[in-house]
Amino acid sequence: MRKRTQARECALKILYQVDIAGQNLKDAVDSFWLNFEADSDKSLVDFVDILVKGVAENLQAIDAKIISFAKNWQISRMAVIDRNILRLATFELLFLEDIPPKVSINEAIELAKKYGDKDSGKFVNGILDKIKKESPKDK
Repeated sequence: MRKRTQARECALKILYQVDIAGQNLKDAVDSFWLNFEADSDKSLVDFVDILVKGVAENLQAIDAKIISFAKNWQISRMAVIDRNILRLATFELLFLEDIPPKVSINEAIELAKKYGDKDSGKFVNGILDKIKKESPKDK
């Protein structure tokens, strides 16, 4: 598995833990790395840190962007895994200019297929595609 793909998966697990258990971010990150079994080199840890802190620090703006394109959906009604995949990818689309939008969206779809239900990939793709079309990176 590529490092950034692995980092996104790690970040998703941390964000999921924070969301589902109400755990604070620092405790969730510390707990995750204590139990992480694979090789965790500095580039992996650094990218996970950028992702989870970026989502946490920009959560209101990220959720507002998601809601604006998720017709008839509220963040609280979305499946927890879908919600956090959307948050992660939306952060990348809005704030990480070095990552091509297509990469962020494809990685999110793969996470949704792996961890979500049978419709998660389509759901995530539909919302992220709309966000991408409005994103400054897409222009």
